[in-house]
Amino acid sequence: MPLIDFILHIDAHLLAMTQQYGVWIYAILFAIVFAETGLVVTPFLPGDSLLFAVGAIAALGGLDPWLAGGLIALAAFLGDNTNYFFGRWMGPRVFREDSRWLNRAYLVKTQAYYDRWGPQTVIIARFLPIIRTFAPFVAGVGNMPYRRFIGFSSLGSLLWVPSFIGLGYLFGNMPAVKKHFSLVVLAIIVISVMPAVIAVLNEWNKKRRAAQISEG
Repeated sequence: MPLIDFILHIDAHLLAMTQQYGVWIYAILFAIVFAETGLVVTPFLPGDSLLFAVGAIAALGGLDPWLAGGLIALAAFLGDNTNYFFGRWMGPRVFREDSRWLNRAYLVKTQAYYDRWGPQTVIIARFLPIIRTFAPFVAGVGNMPYRRFIGFSSLGSLLWVPSFIGLGYLFGNMPAVKKHFSLVVLAIIVISVMPAVIAVLNEWNKKRRAAQISEG
């Protein structure tokens, strides 16, 4: 599929887009990150791998890392805020109603993170694909105080963006990494989603043990 091909070969696609669109590539990067974070219906867009590729291309001189990083951090912050207020507008009813646009399972998983980690989930989720899309939305649904939310959102964006762009800048153009970039992207995705998978498995084990105890 085109999206999967774009994600797995994001370095080549992003480099071609940089050469084709020139300065407009910054607007495209802004739009992608804003949509991934701000629109609850687009959690499938690339995040971590995109930032890593941005860093790698910046190391070659194709992008200004400071301009790209600043705009992406702003996009992540504005996306969080958009999603937060959308969640406040929709309210708790989203957990009770089926929707063709919202994956209820993702909402429940994100709520489980809030139950475990509290407001810090807004920071933790920034490093978790899919969860980071739903975390600000669920914060809005739960009426987290906006001052608290905006503080955690700002910190999460300022930690996430430099981390992955910096990694791409330092390691993205190493021969071994360039040769196996698609495998590196897959590794980034797997490592990013591993905490969420572990949390889901732990929750499943707790429910299974509880069921066994009740049956016994």
